[in-house]
Amino acid sequence: MVTHVSAETQGDERGALLSFIEEQRGGIRRALLGLTDEQAASRPSASELTLAGLLKHAAEVEHSWIARAQQEPPAIRRDQSNWHETFQLVGDETVASQLAYWEQVAAETEKFVRSVPSLDDTFPLPPDPWFPPEGRVSMRWVCLHLIRELARHAGHADIVRESLDGKTAFELVALEQAS
Repeated sequence: MVTHVSAETQGDERGALLSFIEEQRGGIRRALLGLTDEQAASRPSASELTLAGLLKHAAEVEHSWIARAQQEPPAIRRDQSNWHETFQLVGDETVASQLAYWEQVAAETEKFVRSVPSLDDTFPLPPDPWFPPEGRVSMRWVCLHLIRELARHAGHADIVRESLDGKTAFELVALEQAS
């Protein structure tokens, strides 16, 4: 899991964007190291956020944006009736199953971003009330949005993990490198 993003190869903007996306995925995955599913699903503060929920949400959000960019519907449609499920494991979902799902999503993201003709290409936003009418965004915007979204939740994951057992990102990097 990346903890430092090396400078991109000259002119490889896609590679740089994908590396920053992977760095932020790593922050969320790292926060789960050494925890049981029960620990990952626990709430150490007044917030509803759990590490398992952040993992699931991050994977779903990444998938939904790549699906939109391909002008396909997301595999899981969220609205007010089921939005809460994006932040919690339900049914037979486990941390391991969500990590495996996110690996597939990450591979799809990499393949898609590398295959688009131009990062300047745009696609229409869906007619959801939180998007501007007739809105369009570029492939570059999607990558930057994923970096922002994942970074925000990686920060949440750091706080939740430290609240669970006192382990900081520095300790988790050392734990990761030892395994």
